[in-house]
Amino acid sequence: MSTEEGIWTSLPVPALVIDAEDRITRINPAAEGFMMSSERALTGQPLWDKLAVNAPLEEAFERARENDAPLFVNDVDVGTGERAPMQCNLQVAPLAGSPGHMIMLISPRELAGRMVQNSNVKSAAKSAIGMAEMLAHEIKNPLAGITGAAQLLSMTLGQDDLELTDLIVSESRRIVGLLERVEQFGNISAPDLKPVNLHDVLDRARRSAMLGFAAHMTMIEDYDPSLPLALGDADQLLQVVLNLLKNAAEAAQGRPGTIRLHSYYEQSLRVRRGEGKGKALPLQIEIIDDGPGLPPEIAEEVFDPFVSGRENGTGLGLALAAKIISDHDGWISVSSVPGRTVFRISLQRAQTTTGQGG
Repeated sequence: MSTEEGIWTSLPVPALVIDAEDRITRINPAAEGFMMSSERALTGQPLWDKLAVNAPLEEAFERARENDAPLFVNDVDVGTGERAPMQCNLQVAPLAGSPGHMIMLISPRELAGRMVQNSNVKSAAKSAIGMAEMLAHEIKNPLAGITGAAQLLSMTLGQDDLELTDLIVSESRRIVGLLERVEQFGNISAPDLKPVNLHDVLDRARRSAMLGFAAHMTMIEDYDPSLPLALGDADQLLQVVLNLLKNAAEAAQGRPGTIRLHSYYEQSLRVRRGEGKGKALPLQIEIIDDGPGLPPEIAEEVFDPFVSGRENGTGLGLALAAKIISDHDGWISVSSVPGRTVFRISLQRAQTTTGQGG
């Protein structure tokens, strides 16, 4: 890795390179975490479609490009579509040697200290996600050989030594499973957006959960019968809801608990991008549980990859859910106190007048 590449990867704040047409051409690992998407998914995307800023920046951005001058914007709210906006400082400057290209640094004010302290860990995690295909080739294949060798070796060992080979096989398979889940970030297809009945999605998830991991829980349906159809991919949304239900069930730690599935319409919720009025996200789904709540130390990072409140958790379920909702141009957020944790999904309305019913 060159010195320049090492500096880019190690930057503790989100950094984006923008071309002359205001398209994203590159982002660093910290920006992958901030925007909840991989560099591959964002490359070529219009900047102002992916970054929500509560200030009219396009004209100032263009003037900075034309004048070959830096631009500093302080104390603006910046969001990405899947988490609540946070107050940030923006620094924009021409990229030397690339006419028309600009580099943007995003410095979240509230999280500045935490980002600096954890920059190495975060960079490593985001880099791993961005290189999922390489990990599959470079690690999964040797692990398969290790597993096979351990199984052959076990055929010649006595009973006392079989525990060691069994441990090698089980741990190798566990790592392969983790890598396969990491690969989902890079391999999940773009959503096939169609009119979707959200109550059908919720019911499918509820039935599946009650037959398996949530059999010990009580499920309450609290639906708005007049909720319009959403614009979404039913299968991907089902995967998100199942992940949220599994988290809620596991939070109960085997004890009986209650999960409430709540749907409602909120006309006022919009995600602003650029100078426009913003994209309306009026359809709301909430997964509410009465468990102990999120550990305070991970509450702000719960949608980041590899962040988990469970001892053996991979920290990938919520990160994948956030990625899917972001690909829907939707919003996902969480609020949590002991006895009440609420995961909220906000989605667009499909262009139809047909309701979803109860």
